[in-house]
Amino acid sequence: MRRLILLFILLFNVCIFAQSTEYSIIVRDIETQLPIENATVFIMKTKQTLISNKDGKVTFELQGASNVQVSETNYEKLTLRWAVLKEDQFVVYLKNSHNKLDEIVVSNEKPQKILQKIVSNSRQKLAASYRLKVYVREFFMLDNKYSYYNDGLVNFQFSVSQKKATTTLLVEQNRSYGLLQADISADLMGYNLNNIMENYSNLNYFDPLLDSKTKKEYNFTTKGHPNNKNYYVMSVVPLENAKTALDTYEIVYDPEKKLIVEFSVIIEPKNLAEIAENEQIGSKNVTRSIVKVNYRIEGQDYYLLTANEEIGYDLVLKEEIKNIQVRNNFITTSFNRQNFTYKESDVFKEKSLFNKKNKVLTKYWDISGFTATDEEKGIIDSLEFKL
Repeated sequence: MRRLILLFILLFNVCIFAQSTEYSIIVRDIETQLPIENATVFIMKTKQTLISNKDGKVTFELQGASNVQVSETNYEKLTLRWAVLKEDQFVVYLKNSHNKLDEIVVSNEKPQKILQKIVSNSRQKLAASYRLKVYVREFFMLDNKYSYYNDGLVNFQFSVSQKKATTTLLVEQNRSYGLLQADISADLMGYNLNNIMENYSNLNYFDPLLDSKTKKEYNFTTKGHPNNKNYYVMSVVPLENAKTALDTYEIVYDPEKKLIVEFSVIIEPKNLAEIAENEQIGSKNVTRSIVKVNYRIEGQDYYLLTANEEIGYDLVLKEEIKNIQVRNNFITTSFNRQNFTYKESDVFKEKSLFNKKNKVLTKYWDISGFTATDEEKGIIDSLEFKL
């Protein structure tokens, strides 16, 4: 009888310790008390990465104990001991660095040459064999109304071909909600996941700045990062008399390691206004274009952390014009140097998750790294009910 009791107590304790506990952290600016969006919350035990939403919030599950690291480029890094975490919402305050004046960097080398070296070195580091587990989601709008949503937990296997990163995609789970009209455009089947990941890894967005013909249409300025003494910021803006240049670039990089930390590519409204509209059927007149990408440098490891893209355009049809908007988000939830073991039949060869049958095994979106805001949850729920 005593043995049975001891066995029961042992099994009970195992079950208790095996359970995962859900935590929520809200990241705020200590001075303004405002939420900090896109702060990185790194669970040191599981190596899971989370990104705060517009409310500064992340949600995650944790089995056992782990310290948590909270960081953002403009703020001092903070490490939380597990003992201070509470199961309900826990507020973390980050202090603005203010380590450096926003001063222009003087160098004997032209900014174009510096950028070329930084891009080359970053490409070389990213072109390696490793795998990323990534949560991806897409919101679609048709004539300013949300009409479709998909998300998924996917795995990218990276390899190197001709000094460039190439990817193989395997889908673990996915879901799709809402409907789109069949006559709009074949492009509205979402971003090509392999192509977009390879663009991030091969830094294809910088090709116009490295091209001898088009780089002359830009003005390059390099300054010290106003809030982080370890980084420089390079701004690249189209000249007023530019013939083809439209995009404005901002590149944050580590001048010692010669690695890109983050970059954005945006077409400013004033440049959009100067684009002549094409009235030919099938034409796409861009109304919005934003790309923001972050990378993680951790020891010898260097890989994509997050990416956000927004594209909007007016599609010219035979009898009407329809406005299309797509918002795409990537977040890497885990990085591993080990390769996958998989069968060829497991490889996902379609362009996107658009037409893939829903496969939901767990509520992966709740611990994906992106914590949906109440507004986003409302959009997703409304599209689910449309099915």
